[in-house]
Amino acid sequence: MFTTRPTLQGTFGMASTTHWLASQSAMAVLEDGGNAYDAAVAAGFVLHVVEPHLNGPAGEVPIILAPADGPVRVLCGQGPAPAGASVAHYTSLGLDLVPGTGPLAAAVPGAFDAWMLLLRDHGSKSLAEVLRYAIGYAEHGHPAVERIGATIETVRELFETEWTSSAEIYLPDGRPVAPGGLLRNRPLAATWRRLTAEAEAAASGRAAQIEAARRIWREGFIGEALACYAARPAMDTSGERHAGTLTGDDLAAFSAAYEAPVTHDWNGWTVAKAGGWSQGPAFLQQLALLPSELPAYGSPEYVHLLIEGCKLAMADREAWYGDAAEVPLDALLSDGYNAARRDLIGEHASYELRPGSPDGRTPRISKHAVAASGGGLDAGCEVRGASGSGAGEPTVAHGGPGTAGPGAPGAAVSGAVGTAGPGGVPADVAPETDRNGATRGDTCHIDVVDRWGNLVSATPSGGWLQSNPVVPELGFPLGTRLQMAWLEEGLPNSLTPGRRPRTTLTPSLALRDGVPVMAFGTPGGDQQDQWQVHFFLAVALRGAVRGGLDLQGAVDAPNWHNDSFPGSFYPRGMRPGSVTVESRIGDGVIDGLRRRGHRVTVGDAWSEGRLCAVARDPETGVLSAAANPRGMQGYAVGR
Repeated sequence: MFTTRPTLQGTFGMASTTHWLASQSAMAVLEDGGNAYDAAVAAGFVLHVVEPHLNGPAGEVPIILAPADGPVRVLCGQGPAPAGASVAHYTSLGLDLVPGTGPLAAAVPGAFDAWMLLLRDHGSKSLAEVLRYAIGYAEHGHPAVERIGATIETVRELFETEWTSSAEIYLPDGRPVAPGGLLRNRPLAATWRRLTAEAEAAASGRAAQIEAARRIWREGFIGEALACYAARPAMDTSGERHAGTLTGDDLAAFSAAYEAPVTHDWNGWTVAKAGGWSQGPAFLQQLALLPSELPAYGSPEYVHLLIEGCKLAMADREAWYGDAAEVPLDALLSDGYNAARRDLIGEHASYELRPGSPDGRTPRISKHAVAASGGGLDAGCEVRGASGSGAGEPTVAHGGPGTAGPGAPGAAVSGAVGTAGPGGVPADVAPETDRNGATRGDTCHIDVVDRWGNLVSATPSGGWLQSNPVVPELGFPLGTRLQMAWLEEGLPNSLTPGRRPRTTLTPSLALRDGVPVMAFGTPGGDQQDQWQVHFFLAVALRGAVRGGLDLQGAVDAPNWHNDSFPGSFYPRGMRPGSVTVESRIGDGVIDGLRRRGHRVTVGDAWSEGRLCAVARDPETGVLSAAANPRGMQGYAVGR
């Protein structure tokens, strides 16, 4: 089968990330005697430098790790809402959504502390050893990828007129850096040099110096600067200037933490994901909804089945996921619940938002999501179940296209906020010009496996250059993850002080017969647990290459996504019945989907999915890796 690159194989170590410089930095750490965790940390800090439009130090990162000698764990680097971030405070400002940019959207930064815990508990290198790659690229420059300049151009006016500290770094000569031009961030390099020096002066020994660095981030010069800048009003997507709620006390109180993964077994595989504070269980629900016998891989019937199962899982995400209330994951993943939900998948595309009622509970949908869906329900009302499905299925309904065929909804829908950008690229990565900073960022990904059998998967994001003004003495901005929480009380994802906003970030780890064998993930916001499901099934269903998993073939396979659920990013829109496919998927599949009532947008041939993956064969010790060719910057390396 056609692939753009070979699936790499070796026995020493493998790294796959969304930027070749991060991949090679990870490999350099492995070559220097480091393990997978050292390598992942070094790559994570390099990504802050070389993909600043996609992530930053004050963002967040969920990590899934499988130590060779221990259980699979999730390391949560998603910070909570600050103590002052209440629904009442935001609505008192006249807001009905958390802004997509600016200080009000900033959660407590979580990425730095998570990387430090990973390094302290599982790594072997010192702080200075893992930071030196990022310091070098920030100090001396790196060739900018095309999308950095394109992103800066979309917010140029904002930088020039409002966020002038950002202009100093990203408009150094009054214009964005050209593709291939050297981009430097000397303030960031100086921050990491000072951090390292202060940590080394404060303590002796590797672990103690890492602990000192954590304290400096929270309460030292970094924490002080972050809190000070959060209190300064800045222009945001509301069109007004607002100060944030983040304080020094919020920073001092936060610590990243380990937790058990949520898992689901499917055909001899076990997939491990982060909990219901992320969208990770939606991946598992999509597996649970699959019938025992699948249509032919890649057929119109196969793609239709996955699209419709995804809609049901994402409707449950909207109704049940979050950190502000209990998430009934056992019920959501149970056989009986998913058998009843599976019966809802018909021959035609659904144009309804249909959350289920696990354990007979009544779901609630935010008034904004109801409005975006075209459901016409009263603002803030509960969505009560209808009889007859066994799962107590409630429905937020509206019409579909009149050409959908027998049994399909009958009236056209208009006015929903679209989430597909130019060329089929999802809007959370598509350039959009807005003088108030409404250009959305995306995400990065890192997977590493070492010769000892350690596996790690991490999805860093947030703290984008376009998210908040750069803190001038630090060289990076705050993040905007609070935009994913609702400004309504009583929802699982209500904005709640001390609680995490539901994140789209969702790394994956797969076990075969109970043994960890594969780490994978992708950028892409709400698309992450769509593209990853398609990748995983391609690996599981399509055979092997050279005795191992065909990772590159699965990465390269034509991909797609749908937006038939409320989006996680400001302005939180949806496109009922929509499907965006790569043109390579073929006319037969496209025509078959349209006959089933799907509103198909045909994107560019290589526009859907940005997967990274590594794997290890536990019997032979052979390691494998692959990376996404889309975007022309992801690479896998190894030997």
